[in-house]
Amino acid sequence: MSDTELKLDEFAPDDGPAAETSIDLEEKNASDLAPVFEVPVNISAVLGRATMSVAQLLQLSQGSVLELDRKVGEAIDIYVNNRLVARGEVVIVDERLGVTMTEIIKDGDTAA
Repeated sequence: MSDTELKLDEFAPDDGPAAETSIDLEEKNASDLAPVFEVPVNISAVLGRATMSVAQLLQLSQGSVLELDRKVGEAIDIYVNNRLVARGEVVIVDERLGVTMTEIIKDGDTAA
């Protein structure tokens, strides 16, 4: 072994790159996120999609049935700022429609 080589066990636990980069390990809480609480986001729950001409669209009236590309009971897509983030189910909460998330979509996992 030459004079410039060192064995791994010759380093003390506080030596090396980890000691040089001090990481603040303070406990974080919800108040630390306060600056982002007022940031607006656009949330969409997509039941399904349909394609039609403008003429067909103008013929729709109250009570018209619009056929979507999904089956009854199939999960709906939940988008945040036009990015698919979850899938879920439609629920009724106090006589209003709501959505419950059943699956979180990871980055790159947007294939249906």
